[in-house]
Amino acid sequence: MAENGPLQRYLSVGDVAKRSGISVSAVHFYERKGLISSIRTDGNQRRFHRGTLRKLAIIKVAQKTGIPLAEIGAALDRLPRNTVPTAKDWAKLSSRWRDDLNDRIDQLTRLRDQLALCIGCGCLSISDCPLRNPGDELAKDGPGAILLETKDAEKP
Repeated sequence: MAENGPLQRYLSVGDVAKRSGISVSAVHFYERKGLISSIRTDGNQRRFHRGTLRKLAIIKVAQKTGIPLAEIGAALDRLPRNTVPTAKDWAKLSSRWRDDLNDRIDQLTRLRDQLALCIGCGCLSISDCPLRNPGDELAKDGPGAILLETKDAEKP
């Protein structure tokens, strides 16, 4: 049965799940994390503003690109309260994430290109390490996969 009055702008958790393509439990999860919010009816049922669908679309896209939920939440918190995100809002959000995504793409490309040659950490456990890191010179630069973590990593 369709709601009348102000509740017409609101959807049940099942409707939100169905229309957004996520599970009811995921809707509840995002609400617990503070990424979306609901109101309660007189019968104590959750109702979500229709604009929640757009927020969930943003969340899904951001997650697919590997952005952590905490960062997604912080970005959504910078949007005006109680409004539906606009195309302009999305442009702001996506531009903030673009540099981070480009850095991760660069790092993954280096990892892919060097993966078969060396793990890049100066451990001398692979036969190529003495050629790329003679005398464990990289140890002075710190722990970890030094060759893979720097933008200046030399290509094999």
